[in-house]
Amino acid sequence: MPWQELTFDVSPTEVDTLSDILCAAGAASVTFKDSADTPIYEAAADASDLWASTCVVGLFDARTDFDTVLARVQQAALFSTLPPYRITKLKEQQWERLWMDEFKPMRFGERLWICPTETTPPEPDALNIMLDPGLAFGTGTHPTTALCLEWIDQNNLSGKTVIDFGCGSGILAIGAAMSGATSIDAVDIDPQALLATNSNAAQNRVDSKITTVLADEATELSTVDCLLANILANPIIELTDYFSTLVKHNGMIVLSGILSEQATLVTSAYEKWFEFQPIAEKEGWVRLVATRNAH
Repeated sequence: MPWQELTFDVSPTEVDTLSDILCAAGAASVTFKDSADTPIYEAAADASDLWASTCVVGLFDARTDFDTVLARVQQAALFSTLPPYRITKLKEQQWERLWMDEFKPMRFGERLWICPTETTPPEPDALNIMLDPGLAFGTGTHPTTALCLEWIDQNNLSGKTVIDFGCGSGILAIGAAMSGATSIDAVDIDPQALLATNSNAAQNRVDSKITTVLADEATELSTVDCLLANILANPIIELTDYFSTLVKHNGMIVLSGILSEQATLVTSAYEKWFEFQPIAEKEGWVRLVATRNAH
């Protein structure tokens, strides 16, 4: 299906209202960006972190009546006049196929590979996770995922119990299972992530080791030898007390999704319970690894 983008240039205080209007008008998705394409990794609860001039981009199918959409925007009490906008037709192509063509086998460390399911692994005897891009985050291309996969490659998880908190596609849970972990609880707030994890675990024949758990229902998790959390700094800090109860004495915690400048905040939150190793960094992101002490 061909698609079109409807883009508005608005102030931060107008973003939420405009986003709601576009969603109600049938937008398949709504994204925010600025003219410099500067990313926001962790938005504040209000609009204070948004750019002074923010592009709100609604994705619509080609059959959309944009006159009706624009009329909805103009009728909103927030707007005295219609904000500046533009409509862009997107080239018709198979987006999933395009992404698949660009997704090649990738090695992490010495023995762990992520390979598209349609390819032959470059090293058949290595630990090959067969995985295709999907709706849930996590194919190894992001630095934070790569940092966690490299840690799994470098460490012996044989006989260990693991929690993958924020499992996404299940890539870390699968890597842990292939590295010898006996059982893994894969936790996420998104039901779609749990579906993706189950599917990918079955694809890699490790589904017997992996149990998926919705985060809201993760109230009775057992303590484990290793907790992996590739999420973001703010939730990692908010979950400090909870995570500290899930890791056994002398167990390991591996934290990523953290920007370099946030590392001190995270280590300060956890140093009461954990002793940290040197920080690993990749492209402005860090991985923090620590051992649970006896306190």
